[in-house]
Amino acid sequence: MKQLIRNARIVNEGHITKGSVLIDGEFIERIFSEHENPEVNGVAETIDAEGLWLLPGVIDDQVHFREPGLIHKGDIYTESRAAVAGGVTSYMEMPNTNPQTTTIELLEEKYALAATKSLANYSFYMGATNTNILELKKVNPAEVCGIKVFMGSSTGNMLVNDIEALNRIFEESPTLVATHCEDEAIIQHNLNYYKSNYSRNIGVEFHPLIRSAEACYKSSSFAVELARKHNTRLHILHLSTAAEISLFSNEIPLKDKMITAEVCVHHLWFSDADYAAYGNKIKWNPAIKKETDRQALIDAVNSNRIDVVATDHAPHTPEEKEGSCYKAASGGPLVQHSLSAMLQMAKNGYFTPEKVVEKMCHAPADLFRIEKRGYIRPGYYADLVLVNPSATYLVAPENILYKCGWSPFEGETFDAAVVRTFVNGTTVFNNGVFDENVRGKRITFNV
Repeated sequence: MKQLIRNARIVNEGHITKGSVLIDGEFIERIFSEHENPEVNGVAETIDAEGLWLLPGVIDDQVHFREPGLIHKGDIYTESRAAVAGGVTSYMEMPNTNPQTTTIELLEEKYALAATKSLANYSFYMGATNTNILELKKVNPAEVCGIKVFMGSSTGNMLVNDIEALNRIFEESPTLVATHCEDEAIIQHNLNYYKSNYSRNIGVEFHPLIRSAEACYKSSSFAVELARKHNTRLHILHLSTAAEISLFSNEIPLKDKMITAEVCVHHLWFSDADYAAYGNKIKWNPAIKKETDRQALIDAVNSNRIDVVATDHAPHTPEEKEGSCYKAASGGPLVQHSLSAMLQMAKNGYFTPEKVVEKMCHAPADLFRIEKRGYIRPGYYADLVLVNPSATYLVAPENILYKCGWSPFEGETFDAAVVRTFVNGTTVFNNGVFDENVRGKRITFNV
């Protein structure tokens, strides 16, 4: 079926231009400039996009959709449904489920689940442990986004802390290595100090002191050292400090970088000054830190030292988020609101809309070498998002779609709203209405 999106403001490849896009089945067939006549034969549907922005679908390189084993707070269906409502058409999901995704068999079981449940396109990381190097070497880099290494205790027994094992993973990995970097010894030292000297019920404002900037930098710098030693493709996830930015370069094109970095929306939006108002709703690992860190991260996005903006979407129930700094779960849901939040930051002068699209759509595609996604180009999959840049959108309980039922952005009014999302050429979300029959595809990679 052919569809024509007419008269959109197309935000793509560093420019905003008025034009029209012809979709044929799953793919983009042609892009018309404002001065070309887009009338073509055989169009089944024409979509008037006057006053709207047309963006490539967002590719989120770090989410936790909680399936299998933790589906009381999220699952592939519910969280992918929230994702497409927010303009996220592809995601890469983490291995700390139950059971943990540390064998090829368990990895393929997740892919089988997604094929029947996911409204968006999907890939899944293989999880590293101290002892599963032989399984990691079985990963097909054309079909799996990467190997995830937890160099910090965010997920309990998935901590990889054996130096020999880390060296083997970095040396022998058949594909990109993505890391969570926080030094465990520093965290435990800080934790023991605060437990010994402060109340058992200290608040979340102590979280960035326990999971400190020092812990982040020490671990990230060690990961970079290993990557340089073994010539590994390394992607460090969720940077949270100004100090870490010095580890990354903006002097070479992304396609040529071997060491890259991601920042998450919450580290760009919030600072430690917000703990008083939001409490545990903004408790993440790594922790949200100082305003100076936030500003440095924003600057690094604009200067291209940071390559990708993602979410680390990690839903927990409201009950799991209760309690002291020691007890409350770390993580929160974000995929439904990440694009609107970033476009709000653009409107507020922190970024341009073109930079938002670069970091959320183009860069993930380039960094992970994704086949035919991330751009509005002829021959590419028609993963597309129509955004109304003038529609106010209040985040409220009745429109939050996460299974956990809450958002750190509840009560926030955004000045841009996703109105329609296409996945592989099919409208999956249209002004609040879903096509529940749509299923995404397994993302593939150029090797």
